[in-house]
Amino acid sequence: MRVPEDALESWPDAGERWWDRCDAGVYLVDAHGRIVVVNAQAERMLRRPADSLLGRDAHDLLHRGERGEPLPRSRCVMRQPLLTGGTAQGEREWLERGDGSLLRVSWVVTTCRVDGDPNGALILFHEAGSPVLEEEGARIATGSLPELDRLALLAETTTTLTSSLDAGETLRQLVRLVVPLLGDWAVIDLLTEEGGVSRAAVVCYENGDWTHREDLEGPMPPVPRGSSMPLSRALRGVTATLAGPQNYQGPPDADIALVQRELFRATGMHSACIAPIRGVREAVGAMTLGRSARPEPFTTADLLLVEDIARRAGLALDNARLYERQRRVAETMQRHLLPQLPRVPGVEMGACYLPAPRASQVGGDWYDAFVLPGDVIGLVIGDVVGHDLDAASGMAQVCNMLRAYAGEGEESPSVIVDRLDRAVTRIAEDTMATVVYARLERLESGRFRLRWTNAGHPPPLLVRSDGRTRFLEAGGGPLLGTGLRPRRVDARVDLPPGSTVVMYTDGLIESHRHSLDEGMERLSRQALALAHRPFGSLCEALLTAVRPEDNDDDVAMLVVRIP
Repeated sequence: MRVPEDALESWPDAGERWWDRCDAGVYLVDAHGRIVVVNAQAERMLRRPADSLLGRDAHDLLHRGERGEPLPRSRCVMRQPLLTGGTAQGEREWLERGDGSLLRVSWVVTTCRVDGDPNGALILFHEAGSPVLEEEGARIATGSLPELDRLALLAETTTTLTSSLDAGETLRQLVRLVVPLLGDWAVIDLLTEEGGVSRAAVVCYENGDWTHREDLEGPMPPVPRGSSMPLSRALRGVTATLAGPQNYQGPPDADIALVQRELFRATGMHSACIAPIRGVREAVGAMTLGRSARPEPFTTADLLLVEDIARRAGLALDNARLYERQRRVAETMQRHLLPQLPRVPGVEMGACYLPAPRASQVGGDWYDAFVLPGDVIGLVIGDVVGHDLDAASGMAQVCNMLRAYAGEGEESPSVIVDRLDRAVTRIAEDTMATVVYARLERLESGRFRLRWTNAGHPPPLLVRSDGRTRFLEAGGGPLLGTGLRPRRVDARVDLPPGSTVVMYTDGLIESHRHSLDEGMERLSRQALALAHRPFGSLCEALLTAVRPEDNDDDVAMLVVRIP
Protein backbone atom coordinates (compact mmCIF):
# COMPACT_ATOMS: atom_id res chain seq x y z
CA MET A 1 0.00 0.00 0.00
CA ARG A 2 1.28 3.50 -0.85
CA VAL A 3 1.03 5.77 2.20
CA PRO A 4 2.41 9.33 2.45
CA GLU A 5 4.53 9.92 5.55
CA ASP A 6 2.19 12.58 6.96
CA ALA A 7 -0.75 10.19 6.72
CA LEU A 8 1.22 7.47 8.54
CA GLU A 9 1.68 9.78 11.51
CA SER A 10 -2.07 9.85 12.17
CA TRP A 11 -2.86 6.28 11.11
CA PRO A 12 -2.72 3.78 14.03
CA ASP A 13 -0.92 0.49 13.52
CA ALA A 14 0.35 1.64 10.14
CA GLY A 15 3.24 -0.77 10.35
CA GLU A 16 0.99 -3.85 10.35
CA ARG A 17 0.07 -3.31 6.69
CA TRP A 18 -3.20 -5.19 7.16
CA TRP A 19 -4.70 -3.45 4.12
CA ASP A 20 -2.33 -5.25 1.77
CA ARG A 21 -3.80 -8.56 2.97
CA CYS A 22 -7.34 -7.43 2.10
CA ASP A 23 -9.12 -8.93 -0.87
CA ALA A 24 -11.03 -5.64 -1.13
CA GLY A 25 -9.73 -2.42 -2.57
CA VAL A 26 -8.97 0.16 0.10
CA TYR A 27 -8.36 3.87 -0.08
CA LEU A 28 -8.43 6.64 2.52
CA VAL A 29 -9.56 10.22 1.92
CA ASP A 30 -9.02 13.33 4.04
CA ALA A 31 -11.71 15.83 5.04
CA HIS A 32 -11.43 17.50 1.61
CA GLY A 33 -12.11 14.20 -0.17
CA ARG A 34 -8.52 13.81 -1.44
CA ILE A 35 -6.99 10.35 -1.56
CA VAL A 36 -4.12 9.99 0.92
CA VAL A 37 -3.77 6.17 1.11
CA VAL A 38 -4.40 3.40 -1.44
CA ASN A 39 -3.68 -0.34 -1.27
CA ALA A 40 -2.30 -2.63 -3.97
CA GLN A 41 -5.65 -4.33 -4.57
CA ALA A 42 -7.28 -0.96 -5.27
CA GLU A 43 -4.51 -0.19 -7.77
CA ARG A 44 -5.20 -3.47 -9.57
CA MET A 45 -9.00 -3.16 -9.55
CA LEU A 46 -8.94 0.47 -10.68
CA ARG A 47 -6.10 -0.15 -13.15
CA ARG A 48 -4.41 2.97 -11.87
CA PRO A 49 -0.97 3.32 -10.23
CA ALA A 50 -0.93 4.85 -6.77
CA ASP A 51 0.87 7.94 -8.06
CA SER A 52 -2.13 8.77 -10.24
CA LEU A 53 -4.50 8.47 -7.25
CA LEU A 54 -2.73 10.10 -4.32
CA GLY A 55 -3.68 13.73 -3.75
CA ARG A 56 -6.57 13.61 -6.23
CA ASP A 57 -10.22 14.28 -5.37
CA ALA A 58 -11.77 10.80 -5.16
CA HIS A 59 -15.19 11.88 -6.34
CA ASP A 60 -13.98 13.83 -9.37
CA LEU A 61 -11.51 11.12 -10.37
CA LEU A 62 -13.49 7.92 -9.75
CA HIS A 63 -17.24 8.30 -9.17
CA ARG A 64 -19.40 7.95 -12.29
CA GLY A 65 -22.97 7.27 -13.37
CA GLU A 66 -23.89 3.92 -14.89
CA ARG A 67 -23.22 5.23 -18.41
CA GLY A 68 -19.85 6.66 -17.47
CA GLU A 69 -21.05 10.26 -17.15
CA PRO A 70 -19.61 12.50 -14.39
CA LEU A 71 -21.75 12.07 -11.27
CA PRO A 72 -23.08 15.23 -9.58
CA ARG A 73 -21.98 15.41 -5.96
CA SER A 74 -25.60 15.77 -4.94
CA ARG A 75 -26.29 12.23 -6.25
CA CYS A 76 -23.19 10.48 -4.90
CA VAL A 77 -24.22 8.24 -1.98
CA MET A 78 -20.62 7.24 -1.25
CA ARG A 79 -19.97 10.79 0.03
CA GLN A 80 -22.55 10.56 2.84
CA PRO A 81 -20.12 9.81 5.71
CA LEU A 82 -17.98 12.82 4.74
CA LEU A 83 -21.04 14.97 5.40
CA THR A 84 -22.79 13.25 8.30
CA GLY A 85 -20.19 10.97 9.89
CA GLY A 86 -20.81 7.31 10.68
CA THR A 87 -20.87 4.42 8.22
CA ALA A 88 -22.71 3.76 4.95
CA GLN A 89 -22.73 0.90 2.48
CA GLY A 90 -24.19 0.05 -0.89
CA GLU A 91 -24.34 -2.55 -3.63
CA ARG A 92 -24.22 -0.65 -6.88
CA GLU A 93 -21.98 2.28 -7.61
CA TRP A 94 -19.62 2.85 -10.50
CA LEU A 95 -15.92 3.76 -10.44
CA GLU A 96 -13.93 4.69 -13.53
CA ARG A 97 -10.78 2.68 -14.20
CA GLY A 98 -7.62 4.15 -15.61
CA ASP A 99 -8.41 2.74 -19.06
CA GLY A 100 -11.82 4.42 -19.12
CA SER A 101 -13.87 1.30 -18.40
CA LEU A 102 -16.37 1.17 -15.52
CA LEU A 103 -16.19 -1.00 -12.40
CA ARG A 104 -19.44 -1.69 -10.54
CA VAL A 105 -18.68 -2.02 -6.86
CA SER A 106 -20.16 -2.97 -3.52
CA TRP A 107 -18.76 -0.66 -0.91
CA VAL A 108 -18.50 0.36 2.73
CA VAL A 109 -17.49 3.86 3.83
CA THR A 110 -16.74 4.80 7.43
CA THR A 111 -15.33 7.94 8.97
CA CYS A 112 -11.85 7.96 10.55
CA ARG A 113 -9.18 10.40 11.71
CA VAL A 114 -6.71 11.66 9.09
CA ASP A 115 -3.93 14.11 9.93
CA GLY A 116 -5.64 14.91 13.21
CA ASP A 117 -8.97 15.70 11.54
CA PRO A 118 -11.80 13.28 12.47
CA ASN A 119 -13.62 13.91 9.21
CA GLY A 120 -11.66 11.64 6.88
CA ALA A 121 -13.12 8.43 5.53
CA LEU A 122 -12.01 4.84 4.85
CA ILE A 123 -13.47 3.21 1.73
CA LEU A 124 -13.45 -0.57 1.14
CA PHE A 125 -14.86 -1.88 -2.16
CA HIS A 126 -15.02 -5.00 -4.32
CA GLU A 127 -16.65 -5.87 -7.61
CA ALA A 128 -20.42 -6.03 -7.17
CA GLY A 129 -22.47 -9.07 -8.06
CA SER A 130 -25.92 -7.61 -7.46
CA PRO A 131 -27.63 -4.86 -9.43
CA VAL A 132 -29.93 -3.94 -6.57
CA LEU A 133 -29.34 -0.61 -4.92
CA GLU A 134 -29.42 -0.71 -1.14
CA GLU A 135 -32.35 0.93 0.62
CA GLU A 136 -29.89 3.23 2.39
CA GLY A 137 -28.61 4.57 -0.90
CA ALA A 138 -32.12 5.15 -2.14
CA ARG A 139 -32.99 6.99 1.05
CA ILE A 140 -30.00 9.29 0.70
CA ALA A 141 -31.00 10.20 -2.85
CA THR A 142 -34.31 11.71 -1.70
CA GLY A 143 -34.74 15.18 -0.30
CA SER A 144 -36.91 18.28 -0.30
CA LEU A 145 -37.06 18.35 -4.11
CA PRO A 146 -37.97 15.60 -6.59
CA GLU A 147 -35.04 14.36 -8.65
CA LEU A 148 -36.09 16.16 -11.85
CA ASP A 149 -36.47 19.43 -9.96
CA ARG A 150 -33.04 18.96 -8.41
CA LEU A 151 -31.44 18.43 -11.80
CA ALA A 152 -33.31 21.41 -13.22
CA LEU A 153 -32.11 23.60 -10.32
CA LEU A 154 -28.50 22.55 -10.86
CA ALA A 155 -28.77 23.27 -14.58
CA GLU A 156 -30.32 26.69 -13.87
CA THR A 157 -27.61 27.40 -11.31
CA THR A 158 -24.86 26.74 -13.83
CA THR A 159 -26.54 28.82 -16.55
CA THR A 160 -27.43 31.74 -14.28
CA LEU A 161 -24.20 32.03 -12.32
CA THR A 162 -21.96 31.84 -15.38
CA SER A 163 -23.90 34.57 -17.21
CA SER A 164 -22.13 37.39 -15.36
CA LEU A 165 -18.55 38.27 -14.52
CA ASP A 166 -19.63 40.65 -11.76
CA ALA A 167 -19.17 39.14 -8.28
CA GLY A 168 -22.00 41.18 -6.75
CA GLU A 169 -24.46 40.08 -9.44
CA THR A 170 -23.35 36.45 -9.03
CA LEU A 171 -24.12 36.58 -5.29
CA ARG A 172 -27.49 38.21 -5.90
CA GLN A 173 -28.47 35.51 -8.36
CA LEU A 174 -27.20 32.76 -6.05
CA VAL A 175 -29.42 33.98 -3.21
CA ARG A 176 -32.47 34.13 -5.46
CA LEU A 177 -31.87 30.59 -6.71
CA VAL A 178 -31.95 29.01 -3.25
CA VAL A 179 -34.33 31.28 -1.30
CA PRO A 180 -37.20 30.55 -0.83
CA LEU A 181 -36.97 27.35 -2.89
CA LEU A 182 -34.70 25.48 -0.48
CA GLY A 183 -34.57 27.62 2.64
CA ASP A 184 -35.83 30.73 4.38
CA TRP A 185 -32.38 32.31 4.81
CA ALA A 186 -29.20 32.53 2.76
CA VAL A 187 -25.95 33.72 4.32
CA ILE A 188 -22.83 34.26 2.21
CA ASP A 189 -19.41 34.63 3.85
CA LEU A 190 -16.46 35.45 1.59
CA LEU A 191 -12.73 35.25 2.15
CA THR A 192 -11.09 38.54 1.21
CA GLU A 193 -7.91 38.89 -0.80
CA GLU A 194 -6.23 40.16 2.39
CA GLY A 195 -7.02 36.89 4.20
CA GLY A 196 -9.97 38.13 6.26
CA VAL A 197 -13.65 37.16 6.23
CA SER A 198 -16.60 39.33 5.23
CA ARG A 199 -20.27 38.44 5.69
CA ALA A 200 -21.38 39.64 2.26
CA ALA A 201 -25.10 38.82 2.48
CA VAL A 202 -27.72 37.81 5.05
CA VAL A 203 -30.98 37.56 3.14
CA CYS A 204 -34.46 36.25 3.98
CA TYR A 205 -37.63 36.02 1.91
CA GLU A 206 -40.65 37.75 3.41
CA ASN A 207 -43.75 39.45 2.07
CA GLY A 208 -42.90 38.36 -1.46
CA ASP A 209 -39.46 39.97 -1.58
CA TRP A 210 -35.82 39.39 -0.60
CA THR A 211 -34.73 41.42 2.43
CA HIS A 212 -31.15 42.08 3.54
CA ARG A 213 -30.32 42.07 7.25
CA GLU A 214 -27.59 44.68 7.00
CA ASP A 215 -27.11 44.65 10.78
CA LEU A 216 -25.78 41.09 10.47
CA GLU A 217 -23.51 41.80 7.50
CA GLY A 218 -19.97 43.14 7.49
CA PRO A 219 -16.46 42.13 8.60
CA MET A 220 -16.05 38.83 10.48
CA PRO A 221 -13.42 37.52 12.94
CA PRO A 222 -10.61 35.45 11.42
CA VAL A 223 -10.91 31.68 10.94
CA PRO A 224 -8.55 29.71 13.22
CA ARG A 225 -7.01 26.63 11.66
CA GLY A 226 -7.87 24.40 14.60
CA SER A 227 -11.57 25.27 14.87
CA SER A 228 -13.94 22.32 14.40
CA MET A 229 -17.10 24.43 14.17
CA PRO A 230 -19.13 23.94 10.94
CA LEU A 231 -18.62 27.44 9.52
CA SER A 232 -14.88 27.45 10.27
CA ARG A 233 -14.48 24.11 8.54
CA ALA A 234 -16.47 25.29 5.51
CA LEU A 235 -14.35 28.45 5.18
CA ARG A 236 -11.25 26.22 5.19
CA GLY A 237 -12.76 24.29 2.28
CA VAL A 238 -13.73 21.17 4.26
CA THR A 239 -16.86 19.22 3.36
CA ALA A 240 -20.38 20.62 3.91
CA THR A 241 -22.18 20.04 7.21
CA LEU A 242 -25.70 19.91 8.60
CA ALA A 243 -25.88 22.28 11.56
CA GLY A 244 -28.23 23.97 13.97
CA PRO A 245 -28.23 26.20 17.06
CA GLN A 246 -27.10 23.23 19.15
CA ASN A 247 -23.73 23.19 17.37
CA TYR A 248 -22.95 26.61 18.84
CA GLN A 249 -24.35 26.25 22.37
CA GLY A 250 -21.15 24.93 23.94
CA PRO A 251 -18.03 26.91 24.76
CA PRO A 252 -16.92 28.67 21.54
CA ASP A 253 -13.50 27.73 20.17
CA ALA A 254 -13.13 31.06 18.31
CA ASP A 255 -14.72 34.50 17.99
CA ILE A 256 -16.29 33.53 14.68
CA ALA A 257 -18.30 30.86 16.54
CA LEU A 258 -19.83 33.61 18.69
CA VAL A 259 -20.88 35.49 15.56
CA GLN A 260 -22.47 32.33 14.18
CA ARG A 261 -24.30 31.71 17.46
CA GLU A 262 -25.75 35.22 17.21
CA LEU A 263 -26.77 34.52 13.59
CA PHE A 264 -28.87 31.51 14.62
CA ARG A 265 -30.45 33.51 17.45
CA ALA A 266 -31.25 36.59 15.34
CA THR A 267 -32.67 34.67 12.37
CA GLY A 268 -34.46 31.91 14.29
CA MET A 269 -32.91 29.22 12.07
CA HIS A 270 -33.42 25.73 13.55
CA SER A 271 -31.71 23.81 10.75
CA ALA A 272 -28.97 24.80 8.30
CA CYS A 273 -26.70 23.48 5.56
CA ILE A 274 -23.24 25.05 5.68
CA ALA A 275 -21.22 24.40 2.52
CA PRO A 276 -17.84 25.65 1.33
CA ILE A 277 -17.80 27.83 -1.78
CA ARG A 278 -14.73 26.47 -3.53
CA GLY A 279 -12.88 28.06 -6.40
CA VAL A 280 -10.52 26.27 -8.74
CA ARG A 281 -7.64 26.13 -6.24
CA GLU A 282 -9.07 26.95 -2.84
CA ALA A 283 -12.15 27.97 -0.90
CA VAL A 284 -13.41 31.49 -1.57
CA GLY A 285 -16.13 31.48 1.07
CA ALA A 286 -19.06 29.57 2.58
CA MET A 287 -22.83 29.48 2.11
CA THR A 288 -25.24 28.91 5.00
CA LEU A 289 -28.76 28.00 3.94
CA GLY A 290 -31.20 28.01 6.86
CA ARG A 291 -34.80 27.22 7.75
CA SER A 292 -36.81 29.11 10.33
CA ALA A 293 -40.41 29.32 9.09
CA ARG A 294 -40.78 25.84 7.60
CA PRO A 295 -40.64 23.13 10.26
CA GLU A 296 -38.87 20.28 8.46
CA PRO A 297 -35.09 20.07 8.97
CA PHE A 298 -32.61 19.68 6.15
CA THR A 299 -31.71 16.12 5.14
CA THR A 300 -28.47 14.63 3.88
CA ALA A 301 -29.87 14.76 0.35
CA ASP A 302 -30.52 18.49 0.78
CA LEU A 303 -26.96 18.93 2.01
CA LEU A 304 -25.56 17.16 -1.06
CA LEU A 305 -27.61 19.46 -3.28
CA VAL A 306 -26.56 22.62 -1.43
CA GLU A 307 -22.92 21.54 -1.60
CA ASP A 308 -23.21 21.06 -5.36
CA ILE A 309 -24.80 24.50 -5.78
CA ALA A 310 -22.08 26.11 -3.65
CA ARG A 311 -19.39 24.40 -5.71
CA ARG A 312 -20.83 25.84 -8.93
CA ALA A 313 -21.10 29.25 -7.28
CA GLY A 314 -17.44 29.00 -6.29
CA LEU A 315 -16.33 28.51 -9.87
CA ALA A 316 -18.45 31.48 -10.98
CA LEU A 317 -17.07 33.70 -8.20
CA ASP A 318 -13.53 32.57 -8.97
CA ASN A 319 -13.98 33.60 -12.60
CA ALA A 320 -15.52 36.93 -11.56
CA ARG A 321 -12.65 37.69 -9.19
CA LEU A 322 -10.06 36.78 -11.79
CA TYR A 323 -11.75 39.00 -14.37
CA GLU A 324 -12.00 41.84 -11.85
CA ARG A 325 -8.27 41.60 -11.11
CA GLN A 326 -7.47 41.69 -14.82
CA ARG A 327 -9.82 44.64 -15.31
CA ARG A 328 -8.16 46.54 -12.46
CA VAL A 329 -4.74 45.92 -13.99
CA ALA A 330 -5.92 47.24 -17.34
CA GLU A 331 -7.72 50.22 -15.80
CA THR A 332 -4.70 51.09 -13.65
CA MET A 333 -2.45 50.91 -16.70
CA GLN A 334 -4.87 53.08 -18.63
CA ARG A 335 -5.14 55.70 -15.87
CA HIS A 336 -1.35 55.89 -15.48
CA LEU A 337 -0.97 56.43 -19.22
CA LEU A 338 -3.33 59.39 -19.20
CA PRO A 339 -1.34 62.62 -18.82
CA GLN A 340 -1.27 65.48 -16.36
CA LEU A 341 -2.61 68.54 -18.14
CA PRO A 342 -0.19 71.45 -18.59
CA ARG A 343 -0.84 74.85 -17.05
CA VAL A 344 -0.98 77.55 -19.70
CA PRO A 345 -1.67 81.23 -18.95
CA GLY A 346 -4.91 82.45 -20.47
CA VAL A 347 -6.38 78.94 -20.95
CA GLU A 348 -8.38 76.71 -18.61
CA MET A 349 -8.18 72.95 -19.22
CA GLY A 350 -9.88 70.03 -17.49
CA ALA A 351 -10.24 66.34 -18.29
CA CYS A 352 -11.81 63.19 -16.89
CA TYR A 353 -11.83 59.50 -17.63
CA LEU A 354 -14.47 57.03 -16.42
CA PRO A 355 -14.42 53.25 -17.04
CA ALA A 356 -17.49 51.26 -18.01
CA PRO A 357 -19.96 51.40 -15.06
CA ARG A 358 -20.55 47.66 -14.83
CA ALA A 359 -16.80 46.94 -14.84
CA SER A 360 -17.43 44.68 -17.81
CA GLN A 361 -14.86 46.06 -20.20
CA VAL A 362 -11.74 48.20 -20.44
CA GLY A 363 -11.38 50.26 -23.58
CA GLY A 364 -8.88 52.40 -25.41
CA ASP A 365 -10.30 55.87 -24.72
CA TRP A 366 -7.76 58.61 -24.04
CA TYR A 367 -7.16 62.34 -23.95
CA ASP A 368 -3.93 64.32 -24.16
CA ALA A 369 -2.71 67.92 -24.02
CA PHE A 370 0.84 69.21 -24.41
CA VAL A 371 2.71 72.45 -25.07
CA LEU A 372 4.27 72.86 -28.52
CA PRO A 373 6.78 75.43 -29.84
CA GLY A 374 5.39 78.83 -30.73
CA ASP A 375 3.06 79.15 -27.72
CA VAL A 376 0.79 76.44 -29.16
CA ILE A 377 -1.14 73.76 -27.22
CA GLY A 378 -1.74 70.33 -28.76
CA LEU A 379 -5.14 68.83 -27.86
CA VAL A 380 -6.09 65.19 -28.47
CA ILE A 381 -9.14 63.02 -27.88
CA GLY A 382 -9.16 59.45 -29.20
CA ASP A 383 -10.51 55.94 -28.95
CA VAL A 384 -8.80 52.71 -30.03
CA VAL A 385 -11.37 50.21 -31.29
CA GLY A 386 -11.96 47.35 -28.85
CA HIS A 387 -12.62 46.71 -25.17
CA ASP A 388 -9.78 44.71 -23.69
CA LEU A 389 -6.11 44.81 -22.74
CA ASP A 390 -5.17 44.91 -26.42
CA ALA A 391 -7.19 48.10 -26.85
CA ALA A 392 -5.56 49.69 -23.81
CA SER A 393 -2.13 48.67 -25.10
CA GLY A 394 -2.93 50.00 -28.57
CA MET A 395 -4.07 53.26 -27.01
CA ALA A 396 -0.66 53.68 -25.37
CA GLN A 397 1.14 53.18 -28.67
CA VAL A 398 -1.07 55.54 -30.67
CA CYS A 399 -1.00 58.21 -27.97
CA ASN A 400 2.79 58.19 -27.71
CA MET A 401 3.32 58.22 -31.50
CA LEU A 402 0.95 61.15 -31.94
CA ARG A 403 2.69 63.14 -29.23
CA ALA A 404 6.09 62.40 -30.80
CA TYR A 405 5.04 63.39 -34.33
CA ALA A 406 3.31 66.55 -33.09
CA GLY A 407 6.44 67.71 -31.27
CA GLU A 408 8.75 67.42 -34.29
CA GLY A 409 7.71 70.71 -35.90
CA GLU A 410 4.91 73.12 -36.68
CA GLU A 411 3.10 70.98 -39.25
CA SER A 412 -0.66 71.13 -39.57
CA PRO A 413 -2.92 68.62 -37.74
CA SER A 414 -3.82 66.87 -41.01
CA VAL A 415 -0.15 66.19 -41.84
CA ILE A 416 0.50 64.82 -38.33
CA VAL A 417 -2.56 62.55 -38.38
CA ASP A 418 -1.74 61.30 -41.89
CA ARG A 419 1.73 60.33 -40.69
CA LEU A 420 0.20 58.66 -37.63
CA ASP A 421 -2.21 56.72 -39.84
CA ARG A 422 0.65 55.26 -41.86
CA ALA A 423 2.52 54.32 -38.69
CA VAL A 424 -0.52 52.62 -37.13
CA THR A 425 -1.03 50.53 -40.25
CA ARG A 426 2.62 49.58 -40.33
CA ILE A 427 3.43 48.66 -36.73
CA ALA A 428 0.16 48.00 -34.88
CA GLU A 429 -1.50 44.96 -36.45
CA ASP A 430 -5.32 45.03 -36.49
CA THR A 431 -5.39 48.31 -34.56
CA MET A 432 -7.90 50.93 -35.62
CA ALA A 433 -8.64 54.17 -33.83
CA THR A 434 -10.58 57.40 -34.08
CA VAL A 435 -8.94 60.66 -33.08
CA VAL A 436 -9.28 64.44 -33.15
CA TYR A 437 -5.97 66.29 -33.09
CA ALA A 438 -6.13 70.07 -32.66
CA ARG A 439 -3.70 72.97 -32.27
CA LEU A 440 -4.79 75.83 -30.02
CA GLU A 441 -2.83 78.82 -31.35
CA ARG A 442 -2.47 82.23 -29.71
CA LEU A 443 -2.81 85.05 -32.25
CA GLU A 444 -0.94 88.35 -32.17
CA SER A 445 -4.13 90.01 -30.98
CA GLY A 446 -4.04 87.81 -27.90
CA ARG A 447 -7.07 85.82 -29.00
CA PHE A 448 -7.04 82.10 -29.82
CA ARG A 449 -7.64 80.04 -32.95
CA LEU A 450 -8.35 76.29 -33.04
CA ARG A 451 -7.08 74.24 -36.01
CA TRP A 452 -7.98 70.54 -36.14
CA THR A 453 -8.47 67.43 -38.20
CA ASN A 454 -10.83 64.59 -37.38
CA ALA A 455 -10.19 60.89 -38.13
CA GLY A 456 -13.60 59.30 -37.70
CA HIS A 457 -14.27 60.68 -34.21
CA PRO A 458 -17.40 62.43 -32.82
CA PRO A 459 -17.05 66.17 -33.54
CA PRO A 460 -15.97 68.54 -30.76
CA LEU A 461 -18.59 70.90 -29.37
CA LEU A 462 -18.04 74.68 -29.28
CA VAL A 463 -20.07 76.65 -26.73
CA ARG A 464 -19.91 80.43 -27.24
CA SER A 465 -20.36 83.01 -24.52
CA ASP A 466 -23.35 84.47 -26.38
CA GLY A 467 -25.35 81.27 -25.79
CA ARG A 468 -24.83 79.64 -29.19
CA THR A 469 -23.49 76.10 -29.61
CA ARG A 470 -22.01 74.38 -32.63
CA PHE A 471 -20.51 70.98 -33.38
CA LEU A 472 -17.21 71.34 -35.24
CA GLU A 473 -18.01 68.88 -38.02
CA ALA A 474 -15.52 70.19 -40.60
CA GLY A 475 -12.11 68.57 -41.13
CA GLY A 476 -13.51 65.03 -41.15
CA GLY A 477 -11.89 61.92 -42.57
CA PRO A 478 -11.82 58.12 -42.04
CA LEU A 479 -10.48 56.53 -38.89
CA LEU A 480 -6.87 55.36 -38.49
CA GLY A 481 -5.63 51.89 -39.42
CA THR A 482 -7.91 51.14 -42.40
CA GLY A 483 -5.03 50.86 -44.87
CA LEU A 484 -6.59 53.56 -47.07
CA ARG A 485 -4.73 56.72 -48.02
CA PRO A 486 -7.35 59.48 -47.68
CA ARG A 487 -6.60 63.13 -48.28
CA ARG A 488 -6.95 64.61 -44.82
CA VAL A 489 -7.91 68.26 -44.39
CA ASP A 490 -7.73 70.87 -41.67
CA ALA A 491 -10.47 73.11 -40.31
CA ARG A 492 -10.23 76.19 -38.14
CA VAL A 493 -12.33 78.46 -35.96
CA ASP A 494 -11.54 81.58 -33.94
CA LEU A 495 -12.42 81.34 -30.25
CA PRO A 496 -13.71 84.57 -28.69
CA PRO A 497 -13.33 85.09 -24.94
CA GLY A 498 -15.70 82.93 -22.92
CA SER A 499 -15.67 80.12 -25.49
CA THR A 500 -15.63 76.49 -24.29
CA VAL A 501 -14.58 73.52 -26.43
CA VAL A 502 -15.70 70.03 -25.34
CA MET A 503 -13.83 67.04 -26.82
CA TYR A 504 -15.24 63.62 -25.86
CA THR A 505 -15.45 59.94 -26.79
CA ASP A 506 -18.59 58.19 -28.00
CA GLY A 507 -19.41 56.66 -24.59
CA LEU A 508 -20.66 60.09 -23.52
CA ILE A 509 -23.43 60.27 -26.12
CA GLU A 510 -24.22 56.70 -27.23
CA SER A 511 -27.16 54.83 -25.71
CA HIS A 512 -29.31 51.82 -26.51
CA ARG A 513 -32.37 53.92 -25.70
CA HIS A 514 -31.95 56.87 -28.05
CA SER A 515 -30.29 57.85 -31.30
CA LEU A 516 -26.83 59.38 -31.68
CA ASP A 517 -28.40 62.67 -32.73
CA GLU A 518 -30.41 62.75 -29.51
CA GLY A 519 -27.24 62.11 -27.52
CA MET A 520 -25.45 64.98 -29.24
CA GLU A 521 -28.42 67.27 -28.66
CA ARG A 522 -28.39 66.38 -24.98
CA LEU A 523 -24.67 67.17 -24.79
CA SER A 524 -25.20 70.54 -26.50
CA ARG A 525 -28.06 71.50 -24.19
CA GLN A 526 -26.29 70.49 -20.96
CA ALA A 527 -22.96 72.06 -21.98
CA LEU A 528 -24.70 75.38 -22.62
CA ALA A 529 -26.47 75.20 -19.25
CA LEU A 530 -23.25 74.40 -17.37
CA ALA A 531 -20.72 76.50 -19.31
CA HIS A 532 -20.78 79.43 -16.89
CA ARG A 533 -20.23 77.49 -13.69
CA PRO A 534 -16.74 77.48 -12.03
CA PHE A 535 -14.39 75.61 -14.34
CA GLY A 536 -13.04 73.28 -11.65
CA SER A 537 -16.36 71.43 -11.45
CA LEU A 538 -17.42 71.74 -15.09
CA CYS A 539 -15.99 68.48 -16.43
CA GLU A 540 -17.46 66.22 -13.73
CA ALA A 541 -20.80 68.03 -13.82
CA LEU A 542 -21.04 67.62 -17.58
CA LEU A 543 -20.14 63.95 -17.35
CA THR A 544 -22.82 63.33 -14.72
CA ALA A 545 -25.49 65.25 -16.64
CA VAL A 546 -24.90 63.76 -20.08
CA ARG A 547 -23.66 60.20 -19.69
CA PRO A 548 -26.51 57.74 -20.43
CA GLU A 549 -27.62 55.41 -17.63
CA ASP A 550 -27.30 52.37 -19.91
CA ASN A 551 -23.79 53.33 -21.01
CA ASP A 552 -21.57 50.23 -21.37
CA ASP A 553 -18.44 51.97 -22.66
CA ASP A 554 -15.58 54.00 -21.25
CA VAL A 555 -15.71 57.79 -21.45
CA ALA A 556 -12.84 60.24 -21.87
CA MET A 557 -13.43 64.00 -22.04
CA LEU A 558 -11.21 67.07 -22.49
CA VAL A 559 -12.66 70.55 -21.90
CA VAL A 560 -10.89 73.82 -22.80
CA ARG A 561 -12.20 77.29 -21.95
CA ILE A 562 -10.91 80.71 -22.94
CA PRO A 563 -11.66 82.95 -19.91
